[in-house]
Formats: sequence, C-alpha cells, structure tokens
Amino acid sequence: MIKKYSVLMYLITSVLFIVIATLTYPGGSLLDKNSIGFGWSKNFLSNLFETNAINGSENHGRIWALIGIAFHAVGYGVFFINMSKKISSGQWTNFLKFIGFANIILVFLIATPLHDLGVISIVLTLLGLFTITVSVLKSKLHLLKFCCIICLLTFYCFFALYGFGYLSLAVIMQKVYIICSMLLALALEHCTEHEDFIQTKLGQQKI
Repeated sequence: MIKKYSVLMYLITSVLFIVIATLTYPGGSLLDKNSIGFGWSKNFLSNLFETNAINGSENHGRIWALIGIAFHAVGYGVFFINMSKKISSGQWTNFLKFIGFANIILVFLIATPLHDLGVISIVLTLLGLFTITVSVLKSKLHLLKFCCIICLLTFYCFFALYGFGYLSLAVIMQKVYIICSMLLALALEHCTEHEDFIQTKLGQQKI
C-alpha cells in the first residue's frame, strides 16, 4: 500500500512543507523589496531557500523549504523510475531511470549554493516528460495525450517568459508548470499500466 502511493505521499508532503515555508517567509520580492510575507504571484519559490529574505531579514522558512524540496526530489525520482518499468522499450528505460536517480540529487541542489547546477534538474524533468509524452502519444491514452501536451507547453511558456525578461509573468507561470507537472505525474503514476504501452513497444520492434 505504501509503495503504491509513495509518489503521492512524497509530493503531498513536499507541498505541505513548502506552504509552511511560505507562511514563515519574512518578505521582499523582485517587485517590492519591502513587501511583507511570501507572495505567490510575486516571489519565485527559490526565494524560500535563501538564508536571508529579499527584505534583509533572516529567513526562518528556509529549513521547511529544504525539507519540502527534498521530498519533492525523491517523489519525482521514484516517479521516473516507476515509469521506466512501464515503458520498457530499451534505451528509454535506462534514460528514464537515469533521470529518476539524477533528479533525487539535482533537485535538492536547487536549495543549496549549487543552485545553478540544480536547475539542470528542470531540464532533465522536461526531457523525461517529453520522453513519456512520446510513448503516451503512441498509446490509446487519449486524455493523457492532451494532458502531456498542455504540461509541456507550460514549461516552454515559463522558459520563454523568463528568458525574455517578463519576470512578473514568469513568477506566476512557475507555479502553473509545477502544479501541472505534479498532477500529470500523479495521473501517469496511478492511471497507467505496463499494458498501456505494449503496443508502442511492439510497433517499435516492427520498425
């Protein structure tokens, strides 16, 4: 029972600790350094991992954010490893396993001085979801096909907004793509079976 719902439990626990971190964040954002508290539409989640808040006060929410991102990392790691067992098509199996184990390490680095290295986990997560999306598109999981595409688009929108300097919109889109990817991960974890991807595997063999 615990193993079956492990991804769900990890992600829910992660969200709970992150919420606690936001409630104890002193204040300050990119738009207003003197603001009070954490603004979901004004602060990036990375602000929660800093020793001091943007307004200069000691960040008492940091410890809760660290715990939250640790559960988040393990949750996604287990998810990709589980999906590698369902999509058993040679090289993609090993690729998803690699992403799973790498995420467990790299996602946590986002909350450390090695933040820039940890950001690679976002790229790996995107590649992992893209790989899974390709297999889903070849399956009969029609609703999940739509969900996968929408989720990938939220990632691309975030990167575009952030890259072009639209930080006020990127802050919001960050939450959108995180929520979408979590919901998609849970849907893929609990609403798919190995049999759903057998046709994909057979089709690849014929080619």
